[in-house]
Amino acid sequence: MKKSIHSSSYKATQRIAKELAQTILKSPKRKGALVLALKGELGAGKTTFVQGLVKGLGIKENVLSPTFLIIKKYKIQDAKYKLQNLYHIDCYRLKSPGELLQLGWKEIIADPNNVVVVEWADHVKSIIPKDAVWLSFFHVRKQPKVRTIVITIPSRGTKL
Repeated sequence: MKKSIHSSSYKATQRIAKELAQTILKSPKRKGALVLALKGELGAGKTTFVQGLVKGLGIKENVLSPTFLIIKKYKIQDAKYKLQNLYHIDCYRLKSPGELLQLGWKEIIADPNNVVVVEWADHVKSIIPKDAVWLSFFHVRKQPKVRTIVITIPSRGTKL
């Protein structure tokens, strides 16, 4: 299933992400982590989206892109939900998927209590789970503040 959403500002992008967070929190238990694979050019809204998602999951910390850290872990505080952690991963600087594997990728995605958001997921596409939800971010030509976000949910596996 594919769905396109237009965002006219960073606040709208964060609102879209908060709404997705509420859907994620209500989603059924899974075998492994829920992986959101984000792709798009620089400045397309990926980190802004993650900031809204984090707020929507009830995490109070400020979110910056973990470009130099690669992985940042946040605790989901609300005990009424099954999910416990959000991993924010930025693959911009990675030279190969093997680098992410060395950082514990398989263990992170095996835990059904995790939500894993991967910026620049196209850099490590070969190790992204087949049931990942892909979010593609595009600048809208002639409208510099407008973005299109295309959400692709695989037909099998992921339930949002």
